[in-house]
Amino acid sequence: MTRISYEVEDSLALIGLARPEKRNAFDRAMLDELGRAYTAYEHNADLRCALLFAHGDHFTGGLDLAGLGPELGGGAPLFPPSEIDPVGLGPRRRQKPVVVAVRGYCFTLGIELALAADVVLAADDTRFAQIEVQRGIFPFAGATLRFPAQCGWGNAMRWLLTGDYFDAAEALRIGLVQEVVPAAELMARARFVAERIAAQAPLAVRATLASARGARDDGFDAEAHRLKERASALFGSEDAVEGTRSFVERRAATFHGR
Repeated sequence: MTRISYEVEDSLALIGLARPEKRNAFDRAMLDELGRAYTAYEHNADLRCALLFAHGDHFTGGLDLAGLGPELGGGAPLFPPSEIDPVGLGPRRRQKPVVVAVRGYCFTLGIELALAADVVLAADDTRFAQIEVQRGIFPFAGATLRFPAQCGWGNAMRWLLTGDYFDAAEALRIGLVQEVVPAAELMARARFVAERIAAQAPLAVRATLASARGARDDGFDAEAHRLKERASALFGSEDAVEGTRSFVERRAATFHGR
């Protein structure tokens, strides 16, 4: 990979946007490589959490529309349908958690990648903008679906309908990000959160994500009917036995995803 870095450290996948000379603007190669990186993470049973971050001063300036515009305008998919879709709209969607660390510019697709993730941390120098309406198009990678649901209708429309810039404090206020930290501390703090997720029981983490998404996508009642089945499946796992034993023995649990 040339535009996306991919490293494995213990149970973490570290996925980096690596086109800093273009402010990490996405061209076709970068989109394809990000899909492959998410797929590699999803398929590696030893990996329990991914951290998406950026090389350089900016998370992303968004899509490189000068090159991608004609292709996308002709109906081409944003990410390869054969890979896990990083924005969770395509036929293949991840089941494991992703933490995102943003800094500098976080425009358009950057916001949509954050909205599609599970936990987002921002450096205090981050500037956000969903500027599609200023370019005669509209957000088509999930912002119209997730921004209002996550941040509230008025909060979302304030930024979606104007394309104006907003800062990390506003992103925290509306719930787009969960923490704001000094830029120098961003990666350390994001890794801490990712490692805390990775330390928990993998089957339980995946069941928690699946249940929360089920309620969001299928509705409260539909997911309520699935809770007992999901819980029963976990109670019979080796990890659940280990979790109970570690509690009784007052020690840290060691989970194996079984």
